[in-house]
Amino acid sequence: MDTACLAHCLTQEEHEQFERDGYFIVEDALPPQMVKDLNAVVDRLDAQYRPEQGLGPHERFNIMDFIGKDDLFLELIDCPTTFPKVWGILGWHIQLYHSHMGITPAPAPGAQPEKKRFGWHQDSGRLNSDLEGNPRPRVSLKIGYFLTDTTELGRANFYVIPGSHLWNKLEMPEDGVSNPEGATAVRVGPGTAVFFDRRIWHAATPNFSNVPRKVLFYGYSYRWLRPRDNMTVDHYMERSDPIRRQLLGASTGGLGYTSPRDEDVPLRAWMTEHLGEEAVIA
Repeated sequence: MDTACLAHCLTQEEHEQFERDGYFIVEDALPPQMVKDLNAVVDRLDAQYRPEQGLGPHERFNIMDFIGKDDLFLELIDCPTTFPKVWGILGWHIQLYHSHMGITPAPAPGAQPEKKRFGWHQDSGRLNSDLEGNPRPRVSLKIGYFLTDTTELGRANFYVIPGSHLWNKLEMPEDGVSNPEGATAVRVGPGTAVFFDRRIWHAATPNFSNVPRKVLFYGYSYRWLRPRDNMTVDHYMERSDPIRRQLLGASTGGLGYTSPRDEDVPLRAWMTEHLGEEAVIA
């Protein structure tokens, strides 16, 4: 793994904001050329898969398990400017358990905004029903890599409610259309990475601009959690280094996911070598 990542470890300020607000932002996480190249790949996949889903050119479009669809996506799994912050929050016993590409095109000409509440939710489905505790445990986080400009409102902005990762329930206004108090638009430019706790109440929103919104979500979790995707990544395994193989789900066996040996979690040895024993006490 690229030792350049050591210059981008989780800062104390980022740690405090993540614990307090449930999210933080890293600007310029991706260089302009990478953003350009990723946009080209996303456009190609959009043209390829949108017709298969029977969607028109102005409808929101999602691809799950996109990580295996182009080699360029593999480069972000341990991106030096972001991945160290993942282990700074979750530790070394981690995997990529989910990848989700979201494209929200410009609306059709003449389309009128519909007054309705955003689709507020927490991630991870049944975890929010099956797990006990208040708040429930974190378990996972996501990085959203924004490939287009969402610095202005109305560009299918990602919305969050800061601090709501500590709430098991979200109170909604009684009028049925208004959004909850504290709803905040995350307004970021292309190349920005947004880290957020799976428990934070968040929502996608409509696009009222002529600028499509494109974002890549990478979900990281503890290795004992079953992936939300099919993880179609076998073609990457032989040419990946040991840490990438760990992140892609490799294990010595079923027990290796809950009681890992050294060969199951090479990230631990790497962190010990470069950061010291205190970084991997747990």
